[in-house]
Amino acid sequence: MTFGIEAASYYVPSLYLEIKELAEKRGIEPAKLEKGLGLHKMALPDVHEDAATFAAEALLRLIRYEQINPKDITRIYLGTESALDAAKPTASYAIQMVEQVLQDQFGERCFRNCDVVDMTFACIGAVDALHNSLDFVRANPDQKAVVIASDYAKYELASSGEYTQGGGAVALLISSKPDLIEIHNQWGVATESVFDFFKPRRQFLKENLSNAPETFPDKIEIFTDEPVFDGQYSNQCYQDRIREAYRHYQKISGKEKPYENWKYLIFHLPYAFHGKRVFTEIYSMENGLPYSTPEEQKTVAKSEEYTRFINDKIEKTQRASSEIGNMYTASIFMALLSALQTSFDENEELAGQEIGFLGYGSGSKSKVFAGTVSQNWRNAVSKWDLFNHLKQRTAIDFNTYEKLHRKQLGQSVNPDYKGFGLQSVEYDNPVLVGARYYGYQR
Repeated sequence: MTFGIEAASYYVPSLYLEIKELAEKRGIEPAKLEKGLGLHKMALPDVHEDAATFAAEALLRLIRYEQINPKDITRIYLGTESALDAAKPTASYAIQMVEQVLQDQFGERCFRNCDVVDMTFACIGAVDALHNSLDFVRANPDQKAVVIASDYAKYELASSGEYTQGGGAVALLISSKPDLIEIHNQWGVATESVFDFFKPRRQFLKENLSNAPETFPDKIEIFTDEPVFDGQYSNQCYQDRIREAYRHYQKISGKEKPYENWKYLIFHLPYAFHGKRVFTEIYSMENGLPYSTPEEQKTVAKSEEYTRFINDKIEKTQRASSEIGNMYTASIFMALLSALQTSFDENEELAGQEIGFLGYGSGSKSKVFAGTVSQNWRNAVSKWDLFNHLKQRTAIDFNTYEKLHRKQLGQSVNPDYKGFGLQSVEYDNPVLVGARYYGYQR
């Protein structure tokens, strides 16, 4: 019996900012971002959107695409680092939204008997959710699980991470009928506790805050979406963990050069070209090439052989990332969708081909694993229309972008939006302060 991904869906917010416009406003040469990092557009949530609405959109689309009875879904595990609450899981908001839409068809609380939880480990949280859900389905082959990766990558204005922002969600149906891709039960893992990127609670003195209530403590802890990060150090941690996890995968799989058998290499992509940049070390290691100095590293990266390797195994995985930006936990799965959609559009047959996954989450951890594309993969991909969907989004100007970022807009940029949206947040009722209420715009 085989196990893996039966079907997939996605959601990308309808608004975007052209990277060229951002570069010009920040005094950056556009070619540095477009040709150097592979960035073209940055997906942005509207006023009413967040990680919960992204997740709900992807889940509802999956159910409708595949005509699933939601009562047949035993667990929904959400990978995110954009949680809305320190206790109540973001997944609980998402299922409540979807339940309301499906109520007429399936009755009240159609996820009543579904196990729901968030999993957080920076950008690898959804890979952890996949790993866990696969173990569950292997132990219960008659059950179905859904893994959702949902995030919004937000950095401080004018920071070095600003141009890598993005957001959206991917939902995966996990079962013993892997019509999209069978996932092999061999996982290379590498972990080390580091501070390359994190979102800590930050302290402010009450005396420095105007209008702070008397009941507030002298030191107030505040959480913000924008991370503390060291870009160069994070890149090095990514490279170190990927190398260690890859070597672990080699050991447990017994394969000398696993990547040679992989049709595609699917990376977590904080920016579109990141995967091809960090893999030069492993490529050099596997082929006995010198790699100890910056000059040697550039020689490998620019070599004809490595360029051919990138064009064959990585380039198609990058295309969606160039149009969306960093999706944090969802970026590795969007890279998979990008590759499969491109092969589908180009009428390329992938059945029986092996695909390798190289996930990373800051803090830090990497997981390397592989899967085999199923015979029915084209049927699953035919429902996505990924790149046509991305062409239908709405561009916003730089001024609107900055107002969105600062949360200075009182209403949605797109007044005619359809789908899930935040309707209100409770501020008055003392036992419900902060409660978030969502609705569905038809």
